Amino acid sequence: MIQDNTADKQLVRGVTLKGATALNMIDMIGVGPFITIPLILAAMGGPQALLGWIIGAVICLSDGLVWAELGAAMPHAGGSYNYLKEIYGKDKFGRLASFLFIFQLTFSAPLSMASGCVGLAMYASYIFPGLNTTYFNYDLSVPLPILGSLEASLTGNNGTILAITTVIIAVVLLYRKVSVISRFSQFLWVGVIVTVLWIIVSGIFSFDPKLAFDFPEDAFTLNSSFFLGLGSAMLIALYDYWGYYNVNFFGGEVQNPTRNIPRAIIYSILAVAGLYIVMNISIIGVLPWREVSETAGTDARKYIVSVFMQKIYGTWAGNLVTLLVVWTAFASVFSLLMGYSRVPYAAAVEGDYFKIFSKVHPKHRFPYVSLLVLGGVAICFCFLKLKDLIAALVVIRLMVQFLAQTVGVVYFRLMSPNASRPFKMWLYPLPVLLAFSGFIYVLFSRQNFQKEIKYAIVLLVVGSLIYFWRAWRKKMWPFVQIANNK
Repeated sequence: MIQDNTADKQLVRGVTLKGATALNMIDMIGVGPFITIPLILAAMGGPQALLGWIIGAVICLSDGLVWAELGAAMPHAGGSYNYLKEIYGKDKFGRLASFLFIFQLTFSAPLSMASGCVGLAMYASYIFPGLNTTYFNYDLSVPLPILGSLEASLTGNNGTILAITTVIIAVVLLYRKVSVISRFSQFLWVGVIVTVLWIIVSGIFSFDPKLAFDFPEDAFTLNSSFFLGLGSAMLIALYDYWGYYNVNFFGGEVQNPTRNIPRAIIYSILAVAGLYIVMNISIIGVLPWREVSETAGTDARKYIVSVFMQKIYGTWAGNLVTLLVVWTAFASVFSLLMGYSRVPYAAAVEGDYFKIFSKVHPKHRFPYVSLLVLGGVAICFCFLKLKDLIAALVVIRLMVQFLAQTVGVVYFRLMSPNASRPFKMWLYPLPVLLAFSGFIYVLFSRQNFQKEIKYAIVLLVVGSLIYFWRAWRKKMWPFVQIANNK
């Protein structure tokens, strides 16, 4: 029987396998796959962009096995916070590693939510063009020593207002008991699956293989352009697939977690990868890929699936699928906020993050302060452009969280060989090697990759300074040793 930790004891294990898988899938199938298809095609210059989806799926499944092993071994609220602290030592480097994870999550989780809300607003502009009315655009540049400058583009329009409203609605709906949320997530899941299946079936019945496999002459020429394009395509694919680990963050609320956490991860990755690949082939079998890729820098890119359905059935179908994509985008934001809000809470309960995040709603027993703070930061990020949101999110997560965790699962096996592992990843250590290599490739095999890496470095430096300040005041590692020596 799983022994709940301090954070888990204040929560309710009310999420079933169906609920956990549904939350994972609606987290994964947000607005991303509907809005990034032109970007991936433009990155690789043809249908060979499907390689980005396929290789991305392999990397995510490999990484998913890492999450499954750790999630089954440590099925508590907080996910990576627990894993990093346990792997690298509760009273050693693990304290710093877990704090840095929580600190970056305070920014990267709202980045993820904001990207979903901004994408939702972009799709809604297909029906309501007035959402594109812009009030201001501002290019921000902050000079920094050594690194140069941090750059960001801010924009404010009616779509921004809708994005902010979406965050607020998600917070209001999540402000209740988790068992109710689990049932509601399954209701949202139905809308998500209906949307994807309608797109796939429509594409199959109108499919033209000559369009879908119209490869340019140099499609598979292994030159620098091919590999840089593949890196950009894989970054977008990772963004679209991410969410398979959502169940790990609310592990303290999952029933039979040693069994259900690994299954929810694997089921959701396999199902979503299949849906994504078939959906992309269906779309480029109806809309010529050259036309689709040309929309990457235009307003049509915002709602390519709406254009796709309009071409097959007419305007009514374009409007209906737009509403369904909006539903899907909201479901993803809902799932994201639910999972991520448990992480700062779990750290705060253990004394490893700011105490205010440990507050739990007196009646419904959920971390309401963490929920409100992440929602508030997401509102601020709604003023950023979608492309910047995606790139910053992926790079920050890879550098601060995923690489440390991928290496950590090997280190944990070596240092704690007798630790309980109810689930062991298949074909170890191959999944670790594939995930690590894929993440490194995505980080550096892109044009202008330095821009987002600067964001991650700044977060690491600022987070480290805050940690060492708190550690000095509270006499935690590494200052506990200094205090004892005195």
